[in-house]
Amino acid sequence: MANNATSALVARVPAVTTRNPTATRLKSVRESYVPIMSAAVCAACHAPSASRVTRSPVGSKKETTLPDLKETLIEPDPAAPAATILELDELWSFVSKRANKRWVWIALRRATRQVVAYVIGDRSAVTCRKLWEQIPSSYRSAHCYSDLWEAYHLVIPSEQHTAAGKETGLTAHVERWNNTLRQAAKTRTLRQKEPVVL
Repeated sequence: MANNATSALVARVPAVTTRNPTATRLKSVRESYVPIMSAAVCAACHAPSASRVTRSPVGSKKETTLPDLKETLIEPDPAAPAATILELDELWSFVSKRANKRWVWIALRRATRQVVAYVIGDRSAVTCRKLWEQIPSSYRSAHCYSDLWEAYHLVIPSEQHTAAGKETGLTAHVERWNNTLRQAAKTRTLRQKEPVVL
C-alpha cells in the first residue's frame, strides 16, 4: 500500500488516501510466476536457464580464434629505449593438487602493460631460458627488471638486467598482472568448484 498510495492523518480528520499515478502495479504471485508448459515457447526464449549447466570442452572456443601473441605485439620504437623496458616475474600454481606445482613466467612491457612472452614450467634456469627465448628479437635488447631470483642472473645478460626487491616498485606492473591472474583463477575456482589456484 505504501508503494501505491500515500496516507495522511490529520488530527480529528479521517485519513485521506491518494493514488500515485507513476507507481507500478504490484502483481500477484500467480500472475508473475506462471510456468511455461510449451516446449516451443521454451526453445524460443533467449533467457539463460539456471538449470542448464554445460561444461566447456577441453580447450576453448576463444582459443581457436585468438591470434598468436607475437602478432598482437606493438613494435618498439628504437628511438625510445625506455619504452621497451620489460618487467619479468614468476608465480606458482598447481594442477589438481598442490604436489603438481607449475610456475608461470611472464615478461611484461612496462610502457603498455602488454605481455610480451610467457612460459609455464618449473622454477629453474631452464624455464627462465625458455622465457628469454620466447621474447621476440625486437624486445631482446630491452632492459629487464626482475626480482632477486637467481635464475634471472644466470640467463639474462648482466648489462641489461636489474634485480630489485618488491619494495622498490621496479616490478610493480608485472606483480599487479600476477595478482590479476590469481584473482581470475580464484573466481573461476569458486564458480566451477575445481582446484585451480594461481
